Amino acid sequence: MVEPLLLLALLVVLGWPLGHYLAAVMRGDPMRSDVLFRWIERPLYALLGTRPEVGMGWCGYAKAFLLSNLVLALVVWAIFMTQAWLPLNPDGVPNMGWDLALHTVVSFLTNTNQQHYAGQAQLSYLSQMTGIVGLQVVTPVMGLAVAAATLRGLFGGRQPQAQGQPVDVGNYWADVVRATLRFVLPLCLILSALLTWQGVPATLAGGPVAAPVEAGAQFNVQKIPLGPVAPMVAIKQLGSNGGGWYGPNSAVPLENPTPLSNFLQTLAICLIPVSIVFMVGPFTGRRRFGAMVFGTMLAMSVLSTGLAVWSEGHSAIAADIALMEGKEVRLGSDASALWAAVTTQVNNGSVNSMLDSAAPLTGMVAMADMLINAVWGGVGCGLQQFIVYLLLSVFLAGLMTGRTPELFGRKIEGPEVRLLAVLVLLQPLVVLGFTAVALAVPGLAGNSNPGFHGISQVFYEYVSAFANNGSGFEGLGDATVWWNLSCAIVLAAGRFPALVIPLAIAAMLAAKRRAPEGAGTLQVETPTFALVLIGIVIILTLLQFMPVLVLGPVADHLALASLLAR
Repeated sequence: MVEPLLLLALLVVLGWPLGHYLAAVMRGDPMRSDVLFRWIERPLYALLGTRPEVGMGWCGYAKAFLLSNLVLALVVWAIFMTQAWLPLNPDGVPNMGWDLALHTVVSFLTNTNQQHYAGQAQLSYLSQMTGIVGLQVVTPVMGLAVAAATLRGLFGGRQPQAQGQPVDVGNYWADVVRATLRFVLPLCLILSALLTWQGVPATLAGGPVAAPVEAGAQFNVQKIPLGPVAPMVAIKQLGSNGGGWYGPNSAVPLENPTPLSNFLQTLAICLIPVSIVFMVGPFTGRRRFGAMVFGTMLAMSVLSTGLAVWSEGHSAIAADIALMEGKEVRLGSDASALWAAVTTQVNNGSVNSMLDSAAPLTGMVAMADMLINAVWGGVGCGLQQFIVYLLLSVFLAGLMTGRTPELFGRKIEGPEVRLLAVLVLLQPLVVLGFTAVALAVPGLAGNSNPGFHGISQVFYEYVSAFANNGSGFEGLGDATVWWNLSCAIVLAAGRFPALVIPLAIAAMLAAKRRAPEGAGTLQVETPTFALVLIGIVIILTLLQFMPVLVLGPVADHLALASLLAR
């Protein structure tokens, strides 16, 4: 447990100052670095046609968010389908088909990075550097911006200058520009340099050609794909993206060459999400609330990580399957289990071993992390999902204690509860619905295992898409029109409602008159409420998805245990 404890300690040591700095960035506080950044930001504001000091209502903020996503989607989709005719394609990579290009665009636009392609073989350098890395930089910041706007609304927002105007939740374009230039890109530059130092490639030259040791008549040479890998790996980890330069992701030695590079990438997966949690207290002015958020997420993270490490490396079954294909033999099973836990606690999805080869209960832990989607969560998205659980917990706790549900002096009433119900029901309807169709139609899923594990393979793919995680059990023939289109729908359904609806609820609460807090007010900044919230999260997850978890990973575990006992 040395590595998990060291990881947690470094996350606290680094996340605390980064969270306070991020709070200042999102508030727009004056900084010494303004001399450097303002000359970059001002032309961008002029190009976007916005004034950063002018705020927006929640509708204007949401429209700007959706419009920016639409424009980026069209541009990147065009790049993918024309990459063979564009520059920076030394390996002669052909154009992408329309359905694969559509899935790839939606996947990276939703900060998911679910890959139905092999990056080193089906994307040119230009596609990787502009379409893939560009979306990897911008899309997590978009989520962060919406989360910041939601916090402004939840805690009262900036009061409008005229009567009847909506509550000011900030300026979307200013939030995105400031967070990108002042926070995300500097961190990416530092991590990219560290990974290059560890041997991760960073070049625009074509890959070398090598002669295999056992060269046959058909394959007498092998082209080793290189490229500007280190910068992409930096943003894939820091931005809770996960899509690797190479198809097998960080299981490839070129993308993850040393134990230190492995630890740096594991640390980077959680760094910004943890920093955002530390941002909550100083950003809202309620440090006890920030402590409650951190404590709740930390408790769920410790439980998830402990179960994954035990299941993968120290359970009775793990000893018998330790040498299965897909395991990371360079770094050991504990490092793989730790990565599997944190990559699903965060909407990251990168891997350093193949999850399809993990112990069944390790796979179930990964599924549970994604179903909860707020253990730490993605950049901005995790905090949004946590706010959904927070509002549900306040509502249910109010009903159980006979009090009118209210949060920070503002009542949670019918309109807010109906919107919360949409989010609660959307996940099982979409995920279970597509899983049922894929399993019911013969040959549609294309899974490699017809048994219990085959159910896990299909279910995991849709859970990963809806959670905007991107990892996969593999073993699926997922480069088909069905998988590309169905996953594109699930990806969008898991991203945009989960960001926009909490923003709308926060704005609705901000518009209500605030009642003074008294002895009868529900206190949410306490350990007792944190335990209630964790209980509600677990109950919601188990009640909605227990049948498929039993038919999938639990049955797979029992079948494997029975087989090994013979």
